[in-house]
Amino acid sequence: MSSDKEQHQHNPTAQEMEHHKYDAEKQIKRNPHPDFKSVEASRPDWPEENKWHYTKVRNPDWKLGDGANDKGESLQKEHIEIDPYAEGRPAVSNYKLLISAIIPRPVGFVSTRSKDGKSTNLAPFSYTQLVNHDPPVFVIGYAGGMDNAKDSLKNLTETGECVLNIISEHFIEAANSTSINAPYGVSEWALSGLTPAPCTQVKASRVKEAIFAAECKLMNTQEFESRATPGKKTGVLAIVEGVRFWAREDAINEDKNLIDPAILKPIARLGGITYSRITEGFEIPRPDWEENKELVDKLAKPKVDGQ
Repeated sequence: MSSDKEQHQHNPTAQEMEHHKYDAEKQIKRNPHPDFKSVEASRPDWPEENKWHYTKVRNPDWKLGDGANDKGESLQKEHIEIDPYAEGRPAVSNYKLLISAIIPRPVGFVSTRSKDGKSTNLAPFSYTQLVNHDPPVFVIGYAGGMDNAKDSLKNLTETGECVLNIISEHFIEAANSTSINAPYGVSEWALSGLTPAPCTQVKASRVKEAIFAAECKLMNTQEFESRATPGKKTGVLAIVEGVRFWAREDAINEDKNLIDPAILKPIARLGGITYSRITEGFEIPRPDWEENKELVDKLAKPKVDGQ
Protein backbone atom coordinates (compact mmCIF):
# COMPACT_ATOMS: atom_id res chain seq x y z
CA MET A 1 0.00 0.00 0.00
CA SER A 2 1.35 3.42 -0.88
CA SER A 3 1.76 6.17 1.66
CA ASP A 4 -0.38 9.32 1.75
CA LYS A 5 2.63 11.23 0.41
CA GLU A 6 2.96 8.86 -2.52
CA GLN A 7 -0.79 8.99 -3.20
CA HIS A 8 -0.77 12.78 -3.34
CA GLN A 9 2.56 13.20 -5.13
CA HIS A 10 2.15 15.11 -8.38
CA ASN A 11 4.58 14.77 -11.23
CA PRO A 12 4.46 18.01 -13.24
CA THR A 13 3.57 17.78 -16.90
CA ALA A 14 5.75 19.31 -19.61
CA GLN A 15 3.23 22.13 -19.95
CA GLU A 16 3.37 22.88 -16.20
CA MET A 17 7.17 22.86 -16.25
CA GLU A 18 7.20 25.34 -19.14
CA HIS A 19 4.69 27.56 -17.31
CA HIS A 20 6.93 27.55 -14.22
CA LYS A 21 9.94 28.62 -16.31
CA TYR A 22 8.09 31.59 -17.75
CA ASP A 23 6.78 32.66 -14.35
CA ALA A 24 10.40 32.72 -13.17
CA GLU A 25 11.34 34.75 -16.24
CA LYS A 26 8.74 37.39 -15.34
CA GLN A 27 10.18 37.64 -11.82
CA ILE A 28 13.63 38.45 -13.21
CA LYS A 29 12.23 41.61 -14.85
CA ARG A 30 14.96 41.97 -17.45
CA ASN A 31 12.92 44.56 -19.36
CA PRO A 32 13.15 47.88 -17.47
CA HIS A 33 10.56 49.60 -19.69
CA PRO A 34 6.80 49.37 -18.88
CA ASP A 35 6.08 50.37 -22.50
CA PHE A 36 9.05 49.21 -24.55
CA LYS A 37 7.62 50.09 -27.98
CA SER A 38 7.19 53.75 -26.95
CA VAL A 39 10.77 53.88 -25.72
CA GLU A 40 12.02 52.24 -28.92
CA ALA A 41 10.05 54.69 -31.07
CA SER A 42 11.94 57.60 -29.47
CA ARG A 43 15.32 56.22 -30.59
CA PRO A 44 17.17 56.81 -33.89
CA ASP A 45 16.67 54.35 -36.75
CA TRP A 46 19.11 51.50 -37.30
CA PRO A 47 22.27 53.15 -38.71
CA GLU A 48 22.87 51.32 -41.99
CA GLU A 49 25.96 53.48 -42.59
CA ASN A 50 27.78 51.85 -39.66
CA LYS A 51 29.95 49.49 -41.70
CA TRP A 52 32.70 47.31 -40.28
CA HIS A 53 36.06 49.09 -40.23
CA TYR A 54 39.38 49.09 -38.41
CA THR A 55 40.68 51.88 -36.17
CA LYS A 56 43.95 52.51 -34.38
CA VAL A 57 44.21 51.46 -30.73
CA ARG A 58 43.50 54.31 -28.30
CA ASN A 59 47.22 54.94 -27.70
CA PRO A 60 49.33 53.75 -30.64
CA ASP A 61 52.46 54.93 -28.77
CA TRP A 62 51.85 52.71 -25.71
CA LYS A 63 54.93 50.80 -24.53
CA LEU A 64 55.64 48.21 -21.85
CA GLY A 65 55.16 49.61 -18.36
CA ASP A 66 52.82 52.45 -19.39
CA GLY A 67 49.77 50.98 -17.64
CA ALA A 68 46.21 52.08 -18.44
CA ASN A 69 45.70 54.48 -21.34
CA ASP A 70 43.37 56.82 -19.38
CA LYS A 71 46.15 58.87 -17.73
CA GLY A 72 45.29 57.54 -14.28
CA GLU A 73 41.61 58.54 -14.34
CA SER A 74 40.41 55.06 -13.31
CA LEU A 75 42.69 55.13 -10.25
CA GLN A 76 40.71 58.07 -8.85
CA LYS A 77 37.60 55.90 -8.40
CA GLU A 78 36.88 53.60 -5.45
CA HIS A 79 35.28 50.16 -5.56
CA ILE A 80 32.35 48.58 -3.71
CA GLU A 81 32.77 45.04 -2.33
CA ILE A 82 29.82 42.73 -3.00
CA ASP A 83 29.22 39.46 -1.16
CA PRO A 84 27.16 37.27 -3.52
CA TYR A 85 25.72 35.44 -0.50
CA ALA A 86 25.03 38.46 1.72
CA GLU A 87 21.97 38.08 3.95
CA GLY A 88 18.88 39.27 2.13
CA ARG A 89 20.57 39.37 -1.30
CA PRO A 90 18.48 37.35 -3.79
CA ALA A 91 20.26 35.16 -6.34
CA VAL A 92 18.60 37.12 -9.14
CA SER A 93 20.68 40.16 -8.10
CA ASN A 94 23.84 38.19 -8.88
CA TYR A 95 22.34 37.13 -12.20
CA LYS A 96 21.58 40.72 -13.21
CA LEU A 97 24.97 41.92 -12.01
CA LEU A 98 26.96 39.26 -13.84
CA ILE A 99 25.17 39.49 -17.19
CA SER A 100 25.74 43.26 -17.16
CA ALA A 101 29.43 42.95 -16.19
CA ILE A 102 30.67 39.98 -18.21
CA ILE A 103 30.10 41.51 -21.62
CA PRO A 104 29.99 41.28 -24.53
CA ARG A 105 28.96 37.63 -24.68
CA PRO A 106 28.37 35.59 -27.84
CA VAL A 107 24.90 34.16 -28.18
CA GLY A 108 24.74 30.46 -28.95
CA PHE A 109 21.69 29.76 -31.09
CA VAL A 110 21.19 26.07 -30.35
CA SER A 111 19.09 23.75 -32.49
CA THR A 112 18.23 20.23 -31.32
CA ARG A 113 15.95 17.33 -32.19
CA SER A 114 14.22 14.94 -29.77
CA LYS A 115 15.33 11.33 -29.48
CA ASP A 116 12.22 10.04 -31.26
CA GLY A 117 12.68 12.62 -34.01
CA LYS A 118 9.17 14.01 -33.59
CA SER A 119 10.08 17.33 -31.96
CA THR A 120 12.66 20.07 -32.46
CA ASN A 121 13.89 23.03 -30.44
CA LEU A 122 15.61 26.27 -31.40
CA ALA A 123 16.70 28.68 -28.65
CA PRO A 124 19.35 31.35 -27.91
CA PHE A 125 21.78 30.98 -24.98
CA SER A 126 24.13 33.76 -23.93
CA TYR A 127 26.03 31.45 -21.56
CA THR A 128 27.99 30.12 -24.55
CA GLN A 129 31.68 30.17 -25.38
CA LEU A 130 34.54 28.52 -27.27
CA VAL A 131 37.10 26.97 -24.89
CA ASN A 132 39.39 24.85 -27.08
CA HIS A 133 40.27 24.23 -30.73
CA ASP A 134 41.81 20.72 -30.80
CA PRO A 135 39.34 19.21 -30.32
CA PRO A 136 36.95 22.11 -30.99
CA VAL A 137 35.12 22.49 -27.67
CA PHE A 138 32.23 24.78 -26.77
CA VAL A 139 30.32 25.26 -23.52
CA ILE A 140 26.63 26.06 -23.16
CA GLY A 141 25.05 27.07 -19.85
CA TYR A 142 21.42 26.13 -19.12
CA ALA A 143 19.34 27.61 -16.30
CA GLY A 144 17.70 25.12 -13.95
CA GLY A 145 18.58 21.53 -13.14
CA MET A 146 18.24 18.22 -14.95
CA ASP A 147 14.98 17.55 -13.09
CA ASN A 148 13.40 20.55 -14.83
CA ALA A 149 15.44 20.55 -18.04
CA LYS A 150 14.55 22.87 -20.88
CA ASP A 151 13.66 21.14 -24.15
CA SER A 152 17.02 22.09 -25.61
CA LEU A 153 18.93 20.44 -22.76
CA LYS A 154 16.63 17.41 -22.69
CA ASN A 155 17.12 16.85 -26.41
CA LEU A 156 20.88 17.36 -26.13
CA THR A 157 21.34 14.90 -23.27
CA GLU A 158 19.08 12.25 -24.80
CA THR A 159 20.51 12.41 -28.33
CA GLY A 160 24.03 13.68 -27.61
CA GLU A 161 23.74 16.14 -30.51
CA CYS A 162 23.06 19.79 -31.30
CA VAL A 163 23.96 22.55 -33.74
CA LEU A 164 25.51 25.79 -32.52
CA ASN A 165 24.55 28.65 -34.85
CA ILE A 166 26.13 32.11 -34.58
CA ILE A 167 23.62 34.98 -34.64
CA SER A 168 24.22 37.84 -37.08
CA GLU A 169 22.53 41.21 -37.57
CA HIS A 170 20.31 40.07 -40.42
CA PHE A 171 18.27 37.66 -38.25
CA ILE A 172 18.48 39.06 -34.71
CA GLU A 173 14.72 39.67 -34.51
CA ALA A 174 13.97 36.13 -35.68
CA ALA A 175 16.48 34.64 -33.24
CA ASN A 176 15.05 36.64 -30.34
CA SER A 177 11.53 35.49 -31.22
CA THR A 178 12.42 31.90 -30.36
CA SER A 179 12.56 32.83 -26.66
CA ILE A 180 8.79 33.50 -26.69
CA ASN A 181 6.69 31.77 -24.02
CA ALA A 182 4.86 29.63 -26.53
CA PRO A 183 2.72 26.67 -25.38
CA TYR A 184 4.49 23.32 -25.16
CA GLY A 185 4.89 21.62 -28.55
CA VAL A 186 4.83 24.77 -30.71
CA SER A 187 7.71 24.98 -33.20
CA GLU A 188 10.17 27.86 -32.74
CA TRP A 189 11.21 27.41 -36.37
CA ALA A 190 7.72 28.28 -37.58
CA LEU A 191 7.36 31.31 -35.30
CA SER A 192 10.74 32.74 -36.30
CA GLY A 193 10.42 32.19 -40.04
CA LEU A 194 13.98 30.87 -40.14
CA THR A 195 15.03 28.11 -42.52
CA PRO A 196 16.19 24.65 -41.39
CA ALA A 197 19.05 23.15 -43.39
CA PRO A 198 20.37 19.57 -43.24
CA CYS A 199 23.53 18.53 -41.40
CA THR A 200 25.79 15.55 -42.05
CA GLN A 201 26.93 14.37 -38.61
CA VAL A 202 23.89 15.22 -36.47
CA LYS A 203 20.15 14.84 -37.00
CA ALA A 204 19.24 18.36 -35.84
CA SER A 205 18.92 21.08 -38.49
CA ARG A 206 21.22 24.08 -38.75
CA VAL A 207 19.92 27.60 -39.37
CA LYS A 208 20.51 28.29 -43.07
CA GLU A 209 20.54 32.06 -42.45
CA ALA A 210 23.51 31.65 -40.08
CA ILE A 211 26.85 32.58 -41.62
CA PHE A 212 28.66 30.13 -39.32
CA ALA A 213 27.37 27.01 -37.62
CA ALA A 214 28.94 24.01 -35.90
CA GLU A 215 27.50 20.51 -35.70
CA CYS A 216 28.27 19.31 -32.17
CA LYS A 217 28.37 16.11 -30.12
CA LEU A 218 27.87 16.11 -26.35
CA MET A 219 31.03 15.36 -24.35
CA ASN A 220 29.69 15.69 -20.79
CA THR A 221 27.53 17.77 -18.47
CA GLN A 222 27.90 19.18 -14.98
CA GLU A 223 25.00 20.22 -12.75
CA PHE A 224 25.29 23.08 -10.25
CA GLU A 225 23.68 23.36 -6.83
CA SER A 226 22.62 26.65 -5.24
CA ARG A 227 24.81 28.07 -2.44
CA ALA A 228 21.92 30.19 -1.18
CA THR A 229 19.39 27.35 -1.22
CA PRO A 230 21.23 24.04 -0.68
CA GLY A 231 19.65 21.17 -2.56
CA LYS A 232 18.21 23.38 -5.30
CA LYS A 233 19.70 22.78 -8.75
CA THR A 234 20.30 26.08 -10.52
CA GLY A 235 22.15 25.29 -13.73
CA VAL A 236 23.73 22.76 -16.06
CA LEU A 237 26.95 23.16 -18.03
CA ALA A 238 27.01 21.24 -21.31
CA ILE A 239 30.37 20.66 -22.98
CA VAL A 240 30.09 19.88 -26.69
CA GLU A 241 32.60 19.08 -29.42
CA GLY A 242 32.36 20.60 -32.89
CA VAL A 243 32.50 17.81 -35.48
CA ARG A 244 31.54 19.75 -38.62
CA PHE A 245 31.60 23.45 -39.48
CA TRP A 246 29.43 25.32 -41.97
CA ALA A 247 30.60 28.71 -43.26
CA ARG A 248 28.88 30.84 -45.89
CA GLU A 249 31.03 30.90 -49.01
CA ASP A 250 31.33 34.68 -49.20
CA ALA A 251 32.47 34.93 -45.57
CA ILE A 252 35.28 32.33 -45.53
CA ASN A 253 38.75 32.83 -47.00
CA GLU A 254 40.38 30.49 -49.53
CA ASP A 255 42.26 28.57 -46.83
CA LYS A 256 39.00 28.01 -44.91
CA ASN A 257 40.55 29.36 -41.70
CA LEU A 258 39.22 32.90 -41.34
CA ILE A 259 35.71 34.38 -41.20
CA ASP A 260 35.33 37.99 -42.37
CA PRO A 261 33.80 40.04 -39.51
CA ALA A 262 32.42 42.53 -42.04
CA ILE A 263 30.17 39.74 -43.36
CA LEU A 264 29.59 37.81 -40.13
CA LYS A 265 28.34 40.95 -38.35
CA PRO A 266 27.83 39.08 -35.07
CA ILE A 267 25.47 40.18 -32.34
CA ALA A 268 26.70 40.30 -28.74
CA ARG A 269 24.67 40.05 -25.53
CA LEU A 270 24.91 42.77 -22.90
CA GLY A 271 22.91 43.15 -19.66
CA GLY A 272 19.13 43.27 -19.28
CA ILE A 273 17.50 43.10 -22.71
CA THR A 274 20.40 44.89 -24.41
CA TYR A 275 22.40 43.59 -27.37
CA SER A 276 25.22 45.20 -29.33
CA ARG A 277 26.53 45.33 -32.87
CA ILE A 278 30.21 44.96 -33.67
CA THR A 279 31.01 47.59 -36.28
CA GLU A 280 34.64 48.40 -35.67
CA GLY A 281 37.81 46.68 -34.54
CA PHE A 282 41.48 47.26 -34.01
CA GLU A 283 44.54 45.05 -34.27
CA ILE A 284 47.19 44.77 -31.58
CA PRO A 285 50.02 42.22 -31.89
CA ARG A 286 51.28 40.26 -28.89
CA PRO A 287 54.52 41.76 -27.54
CA ASP A 288 57.77 39.86 -28.11
CA TRP A 289 60.31 39.61 -25.28
CA GLU A 290 63.39 39.93 -27.48
CA GLU A 291 61.98 42.82 -29.49
CA ASN A 292 61.41 44.71 -26.21
CA LYS A 293 64.70 43.67 -24.56
CA GLU A 294 65.76 47.16 -23.52
CA LEU A 295 62.47 47.83 -21.73
CA VAL A 296 62.01 44.42 -20.15
CA ASP A 297 65.52 44.55 -18.71
CA LYS A 298 64.42 47.68 -16.81
CA LEU A 299 60.91 46.52 -15.88
CA ALA A 300 61.15 42.80 -15.23
CA LYS A 301 60.98 41.80 -11.54
CA PRO A 302 60.32 38.49 -9.74
CA LYS A 303 56.70 37.66 -8.96
CA VAL A 304 55.79 38.44 -5.35
CA ASP A 305 52.97 37.49 -2.97
CA GLY A 306 50.08 39.94 -3.01
CA GLN A 307 50.99 41.41 -6.39
